[in-house]
Amino acid sequence: MVVDRTNAPGLPDIPSPNHFPTAPMPNANRVLTMLATLFFAMGLITSLNDILVPHFKVAFDLTFRDAALIQSSFFAAYFVVSYPAGQYTARVGYRRALASSLWLAGVGCALFFPAAALMSYPCCLAALFVLASGITLLQVAVNAYVETLGTRGAAASRLTLVQAFNSLGTTVGPPLGALWILAPQAQTATGHAVNSVRGPYGLLAAVLVLGGVALWRLTLPEPRANRAAPPSVLGNVRLLLAHRPLRYGIVALFLYVGAEVSIGSFLIAYLTQAGTGIVDHAQASRYLALYWGGAMVGRFVGAWLLRKVSPGQLLSLCALYNVGLILASLALPASLAMAALLACGLGNAIMFPTIFSLSVGGLGARVSEGGGLICMAIVGGAVLPYLQGALADGVGIALSFLVPALAYGYIAGFGAWCARTAPEAAADDHDDHDEAALGPANARGLSTSGDQPGLPNV
Repeated sequence: MVVDRTNAPGLPDIPSPNHFPTAPMPNANRVLTMLATLFFAMGLITSLNDILVPHFKVAFDLTFRDAALIQSSFFAAYFVVSYPAGQYTARVGYRRALASSLWLAGVGCALFFPAAALMSYPCCLAALFVLASGITLLQVAVNAYVETLGTRGAAASRLTLVQAFNSLGTTVGPPLGALWILAPQAQTATGHAVNSVRGPYGLLAAVLVLGGVALWRLTLPEPRANRAAPPSVLGNVRLLLAHRPLRYGIVALFLYVGAEVSIGSFLIAYLTQAGTGIVDHAQASRYLALYWGGAMVGRFVGAWLLRKVSPGQLLSLCALYNVGLILASLALPASLAMAALLACGLGNAIMFPTIFSLSVGGLGARVSEGGGLICMAIVGGAVLPYLQGALADGVGIALSFLVPALAYGYIAGFGAWCARTAPEAAADDHDDHDEAALGPANARGLSTSGDQPGLPNV
């Protein structure tokens, strides 16, 4: 059943199912498979930052804080680009947004060639920002698209399942990065150590450009782009933030991404400095794969658990699990402390998709705009690693992990709040203020009847 939203205040008109293209389209499962492939690419590219942090620290003789600017430059793009990306996706449609994102990311990868030739750390940071701008557009479009490919109740499970392939990419990325970038023979063969980034990023640039061409030619099920005049940016943001789960979820996602990236960024340095017996970055990078591999396994398991357990409750439990592991690492012997920090990957598994789904659930047809707004919070990956780097310079690498521990504490509280308010939300998706701002909560421009195989539920 499609709910008429044409009179809902502050919302654009939602096209009817008759406005869908008539060309043959892949079914929802095939679309999810394609999106899972894009998540894999996102994860692989993002995880290479964890290799660049220790590599550039040595190559450019940086402090921990300055090396953390790699993550800051990458994740700052989420703050700058996410909201415009949501607006762009809503206007041009998912297919064009996905293709454009791959092309932009490919340009960022190609910029490593002049950056390496100049042997300039600021130019490398600029290349990372452009690369991350493409990844940001991809993240916004893919997350919002997955949210619309089925019923709202299963959104967290569905998004967790496809994000497992993001974790597969982050698991594969560190060993590949160690082979391509950290291997001594790669550095000696190319002169200055920074030149070793040209090969892997050149290959990624070619793959991303070709992937964008393939996506541009693909037919995807999606409503025709809305041509109605949008409200002002400030008014639009105010309407979206009237949705309380989105407000609280923005903070939770900011802290989650910051915590996950902080741990990944400093694990290699921790493993080589904390008396674990690991002597070089290349060896440590193989252990880093266990951190991201835990997230991958946890997401496959979490996709099933989220159909059995309240998403808010599971989120809170996972966050408390990570707090306990980090605090234990401060007191345990080096080998056990290392295992505790690596096990945080398992706790991270369901956090991003669950926070995202809990935050944008109930936004109806504005899910891509809400997704763009919440994806701005991924800038936490730029802020928390910098704070942890400054703390590591001051008090040592081990105590610096208190930064992500505090972040997980808030996430535990957010999950508990969502679990507590879930029954009320099920009966009435929004409070009165949200209803006035966003219109009927169940109006997604989609239905859950599943009467049209081959299309998302419309």
